[in-house]
Amino acid sequence: MAEILSRNNMLFVLDGLRVTLYISALSIALSLVFGTALGVMRSLTRGIPQKIAAVYIEVVRNIPNLLWIYVIFIVFRLKSIQAGVVSFTIFTSAAMGEIVRGGLNSVGKGQWEAARSQGFSFLQILLYVVLPQALRNMVPALVSQFVTVIKDTSLLWSVVAIQELTGKVTILMGRYYRVDQVFVLYAILALIYFVVNFAISQLSRMLHKRWAYQ
Repeated sequence: MAEILSRNNMLFVLDGLRVTLYISALSIALSLVFGTALGVMRSLTRGIPQKIAAVYIEVVRNIPNLLWIYVIFIVFRLKSIQAGVVSFTIFTSAAMGEIVRGGLNSVGKGQWEAARSQGFSFLQILLYVVLPQALRNMVPALVSQFVTVIKDTSLLWSVVAIQELTGKVTILMGRYYRVDQVFVLYAILALIYFVVNFAISQLSRMLHKRWAYQ
């Protein structure tokens, strides 16, 4: 037990956590940008942008993320971390698009009409009136998606051999292979995922409560 929890081993595992958080943060940031664009396009009543967004979201969401990782890595021959970020961005953007569309639809039509009566353009209404209100309603779903991204980075070790959190712990299992040692390593892995994701969930609850009273 003491040997597994040695300083070198913990630094080794924490380096994997750093890689996990880096890939997750970059993928989430890019997905928020593309997902917002997709959500706005999808919320339109008609037109080519609406159809493009609808096709993208339906196709991407119904294909497992694991396959997107394989396709991006093998077909486009990107480096491991680049392939991970691109594949997660492609997949998560579709989910974000649906979340944003739901958030936009939760804002009453009266808000659009009131803003138009003040002479606001479509973009101004979206940026200054509708999106800020929609964001409050989207927070729980967005955070749930953030947590999913962090957990799903564990797929990258088995597909493109990125030494993220799960990968680092798996490497240690090659040295500590007794049942009790493996159990301890899995417990450490589960605890780290829990702490990170629980902290994110608590932050979202705090923000949601604060915005609810504004």
